[in-house]
Amino acid sequence: MKKTRDTYHHGNLAESLLDAVEDLATRFGLEAVSLRACAKQIGVSPSSAFRHYPDKRALLTAFAARALQQLSTVLAAAAAENAGFRQTALAYVGYAIEKPALFRAMWREDTIYAADESYREATAALTRQLTAGFGDALQDCDPDNLSEQELLVWSTLHGLAVLFTDGPLNQIRDDSTRLETANRVIDQLMPALHLN
Repeated sequence: MKKTRDTYHHGNLAESLLDAVEDLATRFGLEAVSLRACAKQIGVSPSSAFRHYPDKRALLTAFAARALQQLSTVLAAAAAENAGFRQTALAYVGYAIEKPALFRAMWREDTIYAADESYREATAALTRQLTAGFGDALQDCDPDNLSEQELLVWSTLHGLAVLFTDGPLNQIRDDSTRLETANRVIDQLMPALHLN
């Protein structure tokens, strides 16, 4: 008797495939992600997955857009709470620490379709959060473009986040120690920004 594959209707297959990307990328790295592996993980046929994403690059593009949207939401929430510069900056680094697979995927333009409309919209949304001056704490004469201060902050925080996710600071496994390290770096950054 031939075994039949269990199939079922999947409510939101596109989102479930992105959840599978996150799981696989977290456990094995982005290079291990494939449409077939994601389909297998959530129990659907590969042909079902291909109806939503024609290739791996399209899947990773949607995943990168999701990452950008999530980080934008995190920064917007910190700004909405009037959390101030320090908490908003820590929210950026905290996102990378909490969701390293998503953080790594955001700017991997060699593996995505960078001209994809949803990716570009998500990039624009994050840029709007950054040009808002990290909780409006930074002086900003041109809210439509990144100021030198905003670039300094973003490059510092992004670099620190990369060091935590993929660099030598990755050996620090305790998240609270990582955030305390980030806090001390922010202490060093604040005089250059003329913040107390």
